[in-house]
Amino acid sequence: MRLLSLATDRPRRGGPRHLPSGSSAPPLLLLLLGLCLGVSGAAKGSRRPNVVLLLADDQDEVLGGMTPLKKTKALIGEMGMTFSSAYVPSALCCPSRASILTGKYPHNHHVVNNTLEGNCSSKSWQKIQEPNTFPAILRSMCGYQTFFAGKYLNEYGAPDAGGLGHVPLGWSYWYALEKNSKYYNYTLSINGKARKHGENYSVDYLTDVLANVSLDFLDYKSNSEPFFMMISTPAPHSPWTAAPQYQNAFQNVFAPRNKNFNIHGTNKHWLIRQAKTPMTNSSIQFLDNAFRKRWQTLLSVDDLVEKLVKRLEFNGELSNTYIFYTSDNGYHTGQFSLPIDKRQLYEFDIKVPLLVRGPGIKPNQTSKMLVANIDLGPTILDIAGYSLNKTQMDGMSFLPILKGTSNLTWRSDILVEYQGEGRNVTDPTCPSLSPGVSQCFPDCVCEDAYNNTYACVRTTSELWDLQYCEFDDQEVFVEVYNLTADPHQINNIAKSIDPELLGKMNYRLMMLQSCSGPTCRTPGVFDPGEHWVLVQQPAVLRK
Repeated sequence: MRLLSLATDRPRRGGPRHLPSGSSAPPLLLLLLGLCLGVSGAAKGSRRPNVVLLLADDQDEVLGGMTPLKKTKALIGEMGMTFSSAYVPSALCCPSRASILTGKYPHNHHVVNNTLEGNCSSKSWQKIQEPNTFPAILRSMCGYQTFFAGKYLNEYGAPDAGGLGHVPLGWSYWYALEKNSKYYNYTLSINGKARKHGENYSVDYLTDVLANVSLDFLDYKSNSEPFFMMISTPAPHSPWTAAPQYQNAFQNVFAPRNKNFNIHGTNKHWLIRQAKTPMTNSSIQFLDNAFRKRWQTLLSVDDLVEKLVKRLEFNGELSNTYIFYTSDNGYHTGQFSLPIDKRQLYEFDIKVPLLVRGPGIKPNQTSKMLVANIDLGPTILDIAGYSLNKTQMDGMSFLPILKGTSNLTWRSDILVEYQGEGRNVTDPTCPSLSPGVSQCFPDCVCEDAYNNTYACVRTTSELWDLQYCEFDDQEVFVEVYNLTADPHQINNIAKSIDPELLGKMNYRLMMLQSCSGPTCRTPGVFDPGEHWVLVQQPAVLRK
């Protein structure tokens, strides 16, 4: 399959733009490039580094989500750094993707759910946030070619938000999926022009289409400018349609039966307590099948990564390219008797894979540093040589971590926030439940509700591994977990923890919920200002 049209900064017909050999950049572009000098990632006199961001959809880290990706782990993780404490500030697709693009917490980009009313790809988002995303800055201020392929935001392409003709500011090449993840029978916006796909595996399977169009970009792009690629796969999001050659894989695999599988969520928010325990046999069979199919879909992602790395190497660009692999949120399959979904405050939903390779990153490293997806934009801008201080981003650049900088001051906590979905009325199919439930299974186990609205401080330091959460409900319900003693978050210690410690966490939560830009980057109330040293082989963190 060939990429039939590549845009510049607006939809256009024809093939990709090729700058004539030996052509020079226009004066305005040269002036803008001055804003991206002093590049952290490039050797003196060399071209600025390229960046590739690979984004999976609903891929967990806690429940073994990286297990099927053997080639990805070898080609990215083993050739660079794996982060063992990478989080999302909201465990839902659209708010999390908005945080990646803007480098902001949800309370600052105002995308609260997957609907237009929740600001997901709305006209307001397009007007206020899209011009300030990190790809827009890379394109306008740093002269990068910017390429997007795959799922953008859940409501992208909606008629009330400009339809598929809308190409967000800052993208040179645009190959975006209409609305939510699919594998067949979908429509793409190719530089603002709609193209429908059917159900012929050889030409329509979306993960493979994304691989092919990405390889075409690498072959036909301009060689006079550095590039940024964002490839956003449908896998392992539902409907979990694997490629034909992988549909029989993992037949003996089942969802992990860990300590919080199929147990009652004692002393948790009412939404967790309402789940029926033990789960029905049909629910367990359903979630086991979902778990298996999710893994099957990831095998095509593994193939995509391998093809991309090989093409970069063949083109002589791998050594000057950073490659990031991560997911927009985690996922659960049976934890606390919730069959399948995300949206909850627990590790299985908010913790994600993060692997990075690139120039100056030593191989086979693991970092315990606490990072979040709001840090991806600042890190990539730092690679391009653009100052974070010129943005309104809440995140931090973790490029110094990747480079092995010693005596590095780093944060000890991050904010997680979520606004529950559902109307404040009783569901007629589940009259025994409280008002406002949504995402319900046939046996009235509901995964969300209007008052499943919470904010958490997730703290990791040498002394503490804690999570403190408050719900915006009539109870102001509180959940607190000591993950050192209780990694599966079974025991809510809110009523037994030291009141002084509880007060500190409450104060920190209020501070983070109102933070913006630099005030979001302060070290935290636990071990503030401490310095950590990254140690190579074996890769651990020491004081």
